Amino acid sequence: MRIIVTGGAGFVGSNLVARLQEDRPDAEILVIDDGRSGTFANLSKEGPDGFSFRGEMIGRSLNDIDLYEVVEGFDPEVVYHLASITDTTVHDESKMIADNVEPFGVLVNMAVTSNFKLVWASSAATYGTRANGATQAKRPFKIEDAGRPANVYGFSKWIMENMHRRAMQEYPGAHLVGLRYFNVFGPNESHKKHMASMVYQLAQQILNGTAPRIFADGTQARDQIYVHDVVDATITAANDGVTSGIYNCGSGVTTSFNDVIDALNEAFETKWEPDYFDNPYSFYQDYTCADLSATRAGIGWTPRYQPKQAMVEYARQLHATFAT
Repeated sequence: MRIIVTGGAGFVGSNLVARLQEDRPDAEILVIDDGRSGTFANLSKEGPDGFSFRGEMIGRSLNDIDLYEVVEGFDPEVVYHLASITDTTVHDESKMIADNVEPFGVLVNMAVTSNFKLVWASSAATYGTRANGATQAKRPFKIEDAGRPANVYGFSKWIMENMHRRAMQEYPGAHLVGLRYFNVFGPNESHKKHMASMVYQLAQQILNGTAPRIFADGTQARDQIYVHDVVDATITAANDGVTSGIYNCGSGVTTSFNDVIDALNEAFETKWEPDYFDNPYSFYQDYTCADLSATRAGIGWTPRYQPKQAMVEYARQLHATFAT
């Protein structure tokens, strides 16, 4: 089996590559990653949970290579497309669209004509701050609630979804699955720095002996999902029998920032109180929650981890790493 993973040295991508190697040891894997939001260290780890990448790698951006030549030469059965600019604070609209949208168009065209399976990462950012009434009602976001992105990152993913839908109309037999990742946390995210999950950032603050800082009053509720669940969903989406489409990939429950701090205090056996400050971002999503009914029906996947318990598990791993 031959598999391409774009963004395979990044946070989710490296966890995906590790799982693919474990589950399919004979698979040939090609990673394409320019190192902008990834690092080789995610594919080469020491210790009891060590991971040694056994595949091939192209270290350039998708816009700097001939994707047609690469994909045709490698002849993959599955392409997992995770590469993109993921920093929601990037305001260079031209670069965001060029880097996120244009290579995706090439991959979609190749998938429908070359008949490989394409699974790709969309985002809950497509819902924006007013997800068609779902935010005000504090109800889970249905697939049809999206389309009002509040930043250019979410807009780029929405354009990609439009391209996906158009391709499915023209090629209904193609295997195309887009997953709207919600707030993902877990191992291999430290290199993301200010774009790492709030779980990671707050854990680092506590481990460094400072009060965890969150937006007042800490009741903002996000759908937090463990990266291992995201990997499960992404791999499942390439299975035979899956219904092509765009699906939510979240935990299906909300966790407030106050709840995150509670989980960290439990993991570290501490009693830190939050340091509240005003939210400076007008486009900030203060409520997200994935409706998973379509996901269960379309790809047959449900999450295995409860977010707060997964945060405790993850935080204890961070503590062990920090201590060494």
